Amino acid sequence: MLFNPNSNKMFFLFILFFSTLISISSNSWLGCWIGLEINLLSFIPLMMNPHNLLNSEASLKYFLTQSIASMNFLFMILLNLFLMKNFIFNNFSSIIINSTMLMKMGSIPFHFWFPNVMEGLSWLNCFILMTWQKITPMILLSYYINFYYLYFIMILNTLIGAISSFNQTSLRKLMAFSSINNLGWMISALIISENLWMIYFMFYSIFSFIMCFMFYITNIFFLNQLFFFNMNFLIKFSIMINFLSLGGLPPFLGFFPKWLIINYLINNNFFIISFIFLMSSLILLFIYIRIIYSSLMFFSFKLKWFKIFIKNNSLIFIHFFNFISLLGMIISTFFF
Repeated sequence: MLFNPNSNKMFFLFILFFSTLISISSNSWLGCWIGLEINLLSFIPLMMNPHNLLNSEASLKYFLTQSIASMNFLFMILLNLFLMKNFIFNNFSSIIINSTMLMKMGSIPFHFWFPNVMEGLSWLNCFILMTWQKITPMILLSYYINFYYLYFIMILNTLIGAISSFNQTSLRKLMAFSSINNLGWMISALIISENLWMIYFMFYSIFSFIMCFMFYITNIFFLNQLFFFNMNFLIKFSIMINFLSLGGLPPFLGFFPKWLIINYLINNNFFIISFIFLMSSLILLFIYIRIIYSSLMFFSFKLKWFKIFIKNNSLIFIHFFNFISLLGMIISTFFF
C-alpha cells in the first residue's frame, strides 16, 4: 500500500487541501507561511509523471519560483516585527508581500514560469495549478492590499494574458495565458468584494474543469489535434461552448461574473479599467473563435479505422452543464 501510486496521490491531495485550510484560517503571518510551504511540498509529488519528458523541468521551475516567493514573504514578515510603525516601510512591505503572492499565482510581471510549468503537467495538475493553487495567495492578498499597485497589475494581467494567447499551438499554454487574463478579473473582484471573488472563482473553476476534462478524455494537447481528430461532434460542441464562456461571450454563463465586475466598475466611474477589460475579452474571443471555426469547418480526410470511442458517464453531466451555459443570459437576468 505504501508504494501504490494512486494511494500516494490521494494522500498528497489531502495534504494539499489541508495546507490551504491552514493558511486561510491562520491568525498570524507565520502560520500562513507554514501553510504555503506545506502546500508547495505536497504539490511537487503530484507533478511527478514518468511518462512526461518535461515533468522534471516543470517541477524544478515550480519549486524554485515558489521557494523564492516564500523566502521573500518570510523576510518581510520578520522585518514587519521591527519596523511596523514606519509609514514608508509599511507601503513598501505591502508591495513586496503583494508581489510574493502574485509570484505564487503566476501573475504579471512574475508570469514567465507559469506557461512553461503548465506545458510539463498533466491535465489534472494543470487544473489544480490554475484553480486550487490560487486560493491561498488570493486570500492572503486580501489581507494586505496595496490598491494602486494592484490596479496596475490587474490591467497588465488582462492585456498581456490576451495578447500572449496569439499564435499559441499548445493548448496548455493557451489555458495558462487564459488563466493569467482571468487572474486580472479575479484581482479586481477581490478588491471590490470577497463574495464577488468567490462567485467569479467558482465559475472559472467549473469552466476550467470541463475544458481540462475534455482534453484529458480525448488526449489532446495541441491545436492541430482539434483539426484532424475524428471525434464526437458533441465533444467539439462542448469545447466550443466552454471556450466562449471562458472568453465571456454574453449569451453564455461565463459572461455573468464579468458582467457583475463591469457593472461595478462603470457605476464607480472606472471607465478606463472597464474599457481595457472589455477589449482584452474581445481579443481572447477572437482567438477562441478562430480556433473553434478552424476545428469545426476545416475539411480533413478521415480514415474509417481512426476513430475515438468515448464511453464516460461524466459526459452526461458536462452536456447538461453546457445546456445550462447556453441559457446563461436568461439565468443571469433573474439573479442580477
